Amino acid sequence: MRRRDTGPASGRRAAREFAFQVIFESAQGGLPLAEALTRAEGAMRTGGDLHAALDADTLTFARELVETFEARRHDVDEVLHRTIHGWSFGQLAQTDLNILRLATSELLDVEQPPVPIIESAVRIARKFGGDESGRFVNGVLASVLRTLGRDAGEKPRDA
Repeated sequence: MRRRDTGPASGRRAAREFAFQVIFESAQGGLPLAEALTRAEGAMRTGGDLHAALDADTLTFARELVETFEARRHDVDEVLHRTIHGWSFGQLAQTDLNILRLATSELLDVEQPPVPIIESAVRIARKFGGDESGRFVNGVLASVLRTLGRDAGEKPRDA
């Protein structure tokens, strides 16, 4: 998972990619998420190979994504277990699993429109996963929406 970006990245997709990398590194390294986040931020600030520079707002959103996943981890895994039939988490590519976890944690928030979440997850899967990862992630997240009783075309609810 090596990549090099030279300019600052901004936007929700960049934040989701950064959050995915933190979650992936935590899972692979057996690190608490907070420690993986601190390490990733340090690597980003020092020009590390893995993390593009994020502007302040994008980094704040990335932190929120990681914190949301950590708070909802049990619910996220429960939804994924109900959705993914015939596969255990151990059988899934870890990139795909962690992309699914991040996206599902966002999809649990009914205030967020699902389409941009799924589109970002598919793009991240194509970038970091295997040849079929994009299709697999798209299909699973469509099933997650059905499991959650959500519609891909729904608009965000007013607060």
